[in-house]
Amino acid sequence: MSIIVEFFAAPDDASAARVLRTGPRRAFESLSFGNVDPEGAVIEWECLLSGGNFEELVEATEPRIIAGQNDDGCVVFAISPRLSATLAEAERSELEDSAVAWSVRHAEGREVMDAEIASVILGDLAALVASARGQGQGVYCWVA
Repeated sequence: MSIIVEFFAAPDDASAARVLRTGPRRAFESLSFGNVDPEGAVIEWECLLSGGNFEELVEATEPRIIAGQNDDGCVVFAISPRLSATLAEAERSELEDSAVAWSVRHAEGREVMDAEIASVILGDLAALVASARGQGQGVYCWVA
């Protein structure tokens, strides 16, 4: 599990990559979450919201790493265009249903994820994605 997870909007991959060492807070609008496996979460969200297949997404190297390593260092990755579109267009009820399903999946894995917290995370992320898309930006995740 990560210590710090920040989803943020940036104009392009190069801009997003520049926050690798410092985090996005000073440069971009961001949302901060802790104790979430962000790479696994975005794959789960894409499966839940847009009917993706977990194995296919992993084989397609989703999420796409923009900067950093998958070891003990920081990493920046991009939210897929498909997940971005789905989040931006999702109705509140779809987000809530997906949040409940996400929390149930965590319970099966013996991790605790309250459905209300999951709903807040997905709702806030959907709002960030909608705002970013309205400005022609992408959404990324910085993990430290």
